[in-house]
Amino acid sequence: MEETLPTRNRLANSGLGVAPAVVGLAYAVQAERGAPRLLAVLAVLGFAALAVRGCRLGVTYDHSRITIRGYLRTRVIDREHIKEVTDFPAVRWTARNGRERWTPLTAFLTNTGEFSTTRIHKERALKKLRQWVREGGERGRAKTAVPR
Repeated sequence: MEETLPTRNRLANSGLGVAPAVVGLAYAVQAERGAPRLLAVLAVLGFAALAVRGCRLGVTYDHSRITIRGYLRTRVIDREHIKEVTDFPAVRWTARNGRERWTPLTAFLTNTGEFSTTRIHKERALKKLRQWVREGGERGRAKTAVPR
């Protein structure tokens, strides 16, 4: 199952990279040759990547794992390692080495300036994700509780 955002939110998330990329592009065109132009081009490429990542923010999960796409990285977590989905929202999980970790669900962060329909969509997506986590935990407990 994939939980993404409405188009208007995806475009807004892209704005974090698009606006600085446009400014950097304007500077690159006007800059003299050499280091300033090269740095401006590199900045434009970085902000363009940030814009694409912003558009792709979301969560995908199936029966065995979850894939969380954020602005800077994509993390894949096995279902059995997930402890809970917090109110932040974030996924609390345990790494293979036993270390406690958490990964924010950037796509589902809310703020006071967004549309109520968007907030409702995010809340529903988090509710489905929490249910998915609970079902996995219950199935795991049932397997270990059955005597052999």
